[in-house]
Amino acid sequence: MSDFDTLYEQFAPDVFRFALYLTGDRTRADDITAETFLRAWTTGSALRMATVKGYLITIARNIRLQQLREERRRSELTDDIEDSSPDPARQSEDRSELEHALRDLQQLHETDRAAILMRALEGMSYEEIAVATGMSLSAVKVKIHRARLRLNEMRNARRSFHGHNA
Repeated sequence: MSDFDTLYEQFAPDVFRFALYLTGDRTRADDITAETFLRAWTTGSALRMATVKGYLITIARNIRLQQLREERRRSELTDDIEDSSPDPARQSEDRSELEHALRDLQQLHETDRAAILMRALEGMSYEEIAVATGMSLSAVKVKIHRARLRLNEMRNARRSFHGHNA
């Protein structure tokens, strides 16, 4: 990582997009992206992943997991509490599909969400995802398959409820 500017320019959009889909919040995604590159820059060790992108995505996911642990210590969250923070996707009607996708993703368990995002959004192989998440290859394949089915079910239920393509 001798040329940090090039590294940042090449991978920051991917890390940000992953963090945005993981959190559903643009501000948190910005924070995770900045922290990811700070950690990558200040680490004294060599890359631990086969690809730089996979390494950075793994750092971003670990930062999010750390945030979740800290949030759980502060207060217990229940399903009936709705997030009242403004969602950037809601500000534009033509981005409603993105809004629905973000909401659907947030209903998935964190490991399922991370695995499917690594595969679908970042194009990581099942093997890379297994290394990044610490799961077996077969567990990764099952998680991604089940997450896809669940997202499809949510989309179909929404379309059935609205009586048209939502």
